[in-house]
Amino acid sequence: MGINYQHKDQLGGKWYELSLMEQLANVGSEVHRTISWRNKGDLEYSQKAFERALELLDFTIADPKNINRLKELTRARECLVDYFMYDNIYGSSDEKWENYFYAFATAARNPLYVNK
Repeated sequence: MGINYQHKDQLGGKWYELSLMEQLANVGSEVHRTISWRNKGDLEYSQKAFERALELLDFTIADPKNINRLKELTRARECLVDYFMYDNIYGSSDEKWENYFYAFATAARNPLYVNK
């Protein structure tokens, strides 16, 4: 049985056409949904949003243009999994994750960073 990708439309290379800032802004949108649904008490929707966030982050890690950012990207993935699934040994918080990804959303809207 293969992986059930939730973002099938991104698999055709479209994801790789986005800048790193745009990719991480999209990951951040799913992280925001994860937090929002969890805070509303809907753990099923929260889990699904988290799975989508990891899937998009994995696409970002696999993108050849991001080779020089692998340390940050893989550490972010590790910390996200720790925060949402394990013991939060890194001391993350909803606010810290919102702030981290907000910077990418802001940069993605800046014409200087699009397609970089």
